[in-house]
Amino acid sequence: MKSLMQAPQLPLAAQGLVRRLTLCAAAGTVLLGASGAALAGERPDGSRGGYLVQAMGCADCHTPWKMGPNGPAPDHAQGLSGHPQTQPLPPPPAAQGPWLMGIAATHTAFWGPWGVSYASNLTPDPETGIGKWRAEDFVKTMRTGKHLGVDRPLLPPMPWPAFSQLNDRDLKAIFAYLKSQPAMNNKVPAASH
Repeated sequence: MKSLMQAPQLPLAAQGLVRRLTLCAAAGTVLLGASGAALAGERPDGSRGGYLVQAMGCADCHTPWKMGPNGPAPDHAQGLSGHPQTQPLPPPPAAQGPWLMGIAATHTAFWGPWGVSYASNLTPDPETGIGKWRAEDFVKTMRTGKHLGVDRPLLPPMPWPAFSQLNDRDLKAIFAYLKSQPAMNNKVPAASH
């Protein structure tokens, strides 16, 4: 059986984090599978992909947050556009004591033993998002944990090992939903190690 943890070599502490995130995402995947009989097949209106994106929490990291009247909240006008290019960040604080990792106020940038990672632009913008991707590229990325299936590794907290367990039909439904969203030109910074 193929191991879920075939991610690129990360420091031991980061591997533990990835394992914990994977277990949480795997539990969600199992729950999604349990309701699969009621949701078998893509719906004619393409809503299965939207359902999966919502249930798996893609917007939790890929949609920037902003301060609202009740505190921080997702900025739905920037939905799934990743870390805002207009918000460069200073170097993260040093890990100390039991604190191993952190997250920026935008909920789109993360730091830990792997370095600094940024949530990608998942909108269909052809220059800064997934606009030039094919469904096969998306499936391969989710299966291998590498950008376009061959490039740089997907870094924490992206729980790709759990998502890799979804069937092709579900991954393609997610991709179709992402491609149906408004394109947003937003060049996300490159990760730093």
